[in-house]
Amino acid sequence: MFNPSQADVRRFFCGAHAKALAGQPMEAIETLASQWIAEHPEYHADLLDADAAVARIYDGADGQQNPFLHLSMHLSISEQCSIDQPRGIRQAVELLERRRQSLHDAHHEVMECLGRMMWEAQRAGRPPDGQAYIDCVQRRATQD
Repeated sequence: MFNPSQADVRRFFCGAHAKALAGQPMEAIETLASQWIAEHPEYHADLLDADAAVARIYDGADGQQNPFLHLSMHLSISEQCSIDQPRGIRQAVELLERRRQSLHDAHHEVMECLGRMMWEAQRAGRPPDGQAYIDCVQRRATQD
């Protein structure tokens, strides 16, 4: 299993952004990351200096969301959908995307479910509950 450090993750996103800006060739995962980065221009300044990004503390005290956590969640959801793991996530996200008429908006709603699942697992000291996660996304996809 690949287990990157916080610094690795931040350098990855900064590197993908730099490559995209320079028009350099990218690995598939960097291309996917750069597409999500493009959807979030409010994070571009944070991605310009990898050393500063590694050193910065995002604790919410300044009201700013952690761009690396947010982008990592986009990547996680994209990867989950590509392999349909947990089973049913692809269909649930596709349904939510159709309902919201935006993959980006759908991802933001899925992030709420993903974050809740991870928080509950950590709080209870149990593995993440994939079925609860899918159920949450499906509820959002079928609500008006």
